[in-house]
Amino acid sequence: MDLMSYARILRRRWRLLVAIVLAAVAVAALFTILSPRTYQSSAQFFVSTSSGDAVNNAQLASGGTFTQQRVKSYLQLLKTPKALDAAAQRLDGAVSANELAAKVTGAVPPDSVLLDVVVTDASPERAKDMADAIAATFPDVVEDLERVDSNATSPVKLTVVKGATLQTVPVSPRPSRNLVLGVILGLILGAGLAVLRELLDTKVRTKEDIESLTEATILGGIPFDADAEKHPLIVQAGPLAGRAEAFRSVRTNLRFVDLDHHPRTFVVTSSIAGEGKSSTSANLALALAESGVNVCVIEGDLRRPRLLDYLGLPGSVGLTDILIGRYQVDDVLQDFGRLSLAILGAGPTPPNPSELLGSSAMSDLLAELRSRFDFVLIDAPPLLPVTDAAVLSTLTDGAILVTGSGLVTRDQLDHALENLENVNGKLLGIVLNRVPKSRTGGYYDYRYEYKPERTNQRSGRRREVEPTDPDEVTTRPKRLLQRG
Repeated sequence: MDLMSYARILRRRWRLLVAIVLAAVAVAALFTILSPRTYQSSAQFFVSTSSGDAVNNAQLASGGTFTQQRVKSYLQLLKTPKALDAAAQRLDGAVSANELAAKVTGAVPPDSVLLDVVVTDASPERAKDMADAIAATFPDVVEDLERVDSNATSPVKLTVVKGATLQTVPVSPRPSRNLVLGVILGLILGAGLAVLRELLDTKVRTKEDIESLTEATILGGIPFDADAEKHPLIVQAGPLAGRAEAFRSVRTNLRFVDLDHHPRTFVVTSSIAGEGKSSTSANLALALAESGVNVCVIEGDLRRPRLLDYLGLPGSVGLTDILIGRYQVDDVLQDFGRLSLAILGAGPTPPNPSELLGSSAMSDLLAELRSRFDFVLIDAPPLLPVTDAAVLSTLTDGAILVTGSGLVTRDQLDHALENLENVNGKLLGIVLNRVPKSRTGGYYDYRYEYKPERTNQRSGRRREVEPTDPDEVTTRPKRLLQRG
C-alpha cells in the first residue's frame, strides 16, 4: 500500500478516526479530573571543597573530578534514613523518614557540582516545609559523614543556593499536556484501527476494490437512495435527480463498450441477491428508451421475478409461455407508456428454469427480438446461487454485472467472475450500485446536480426545479397491478 492508499483509507474511515480521537480525549479529560493534585517545592545545593593544607588542596585539584563524584554520592545519600531522620525530626514527626523518602527526588545537572532536591506532596505547604527541612539538615549530615574524626574538618561543604518556595500551581495533572497526548494517542489508535478494519474488510465498497479484482470496464456508479424501494423507477419518477443522471451515465458508457462488435443484447445479473439488478435493469431500459431507441427488457429471473412489480405491469403470462410454445411473442409483449419500451414478463414459474433459459427456443427468441429492437436487456438471477445468468451470458452479446457496495464480498465477486469465465461468457462491464453519497469515483459524481431553472414569478428570481408530476416527463402506470 502506498501513501495515497492510506490517505484514501483515512478519508473513508474518518468517522472512526474522529470517534477514537474523541474517546481518547474524553479518557484524558476524565483522567485529569479524577487524578489527585500534586505540588512540588525544590531546593538547590552547591557542593564545594573547603580549603585545607596545600598538599591536600593540590591533590584535590589534580583529581579534577573529586567534587563531581561526591555530588553523585550525595544524590544516593539523599533518600537514606541517615539523611532524612534529621529532616523528619525537624518536622516534629509529621512525617516519617520512610514517608519522606517516597516524596523526595534528587537530580544533578550535567557537568556541574549542583544538587537539586525536589519534594512532591498533595499539599503545597507541606511540600515547602519538607523541602525547607531537608535544606536545613542535609548539609550538616554531609559534613558529619565527611569528617574523618571528631577533631577533623570536612573537606566538602554544601551551601543552599536556592531555598524552597511555595508553588500553588500543581505539577500533576497537567490538563493541556494530557489533552494533547489524548489527541496524539487517539490519532495513532484511530489510524491503526482504520487501516486494520480496511485490511480485514472483505466487502466490495469502492471502484478501487473492483479494479483490484478485475480489469473489466466499470460502467458507472449508482448512488444509494434509502427511498429507492418506494420509488424504484427513479429515471421516470425523478428524471432530474442525481441518481437518475447516474443511470444515464451508465447508458452512455454502455454504448461505447466493445465498439468493434456493437453489442445489443445484454444479460443484467449480480453475484448474490439484493444487489439491485432488477431496479438497475428497469432504470437502464428507461434511460435507453428515453434516448429514442427501441428497447425490450425481459424478466429473465424465473425464480424470484421482480421487474414487472417495479414497472407496475401484470405478469400472468410471459417468457415461459413463449418458450413452451403456448403463445407467440406479440401475444405477451407489453408496451410501457409513450416510450419505445416493450416488456416481456417471466410468466408462470417453471420447474426447470435453467433448462428453459438455455434452450434453443430461448436462442430463437433472442434472435427474433434482436431483429426487432435496438437493445434487448434480460434481468437474470444472481450468478452464485443458480446458473441461469451464466447460461444466458452465452446466448447474448455479454453480461452487465451489478455489484452492491457494502453487500458483496471480494470472494463472492471473484467467484461470480469465475462463473462467467468458466462458460466463456463475456463480461461487458460492471455497475457499482448503492454507493454511499460520501464517496466519489471515476464515474458520474452525484454530489453535483445540474438542474434547469425557471423564473419565480413572485420574486423574479430563478430557481432550480424538479417536476413533482412524472407525467410532465413521460407516462407512468397509474397503479401497481398484482401479478396473475
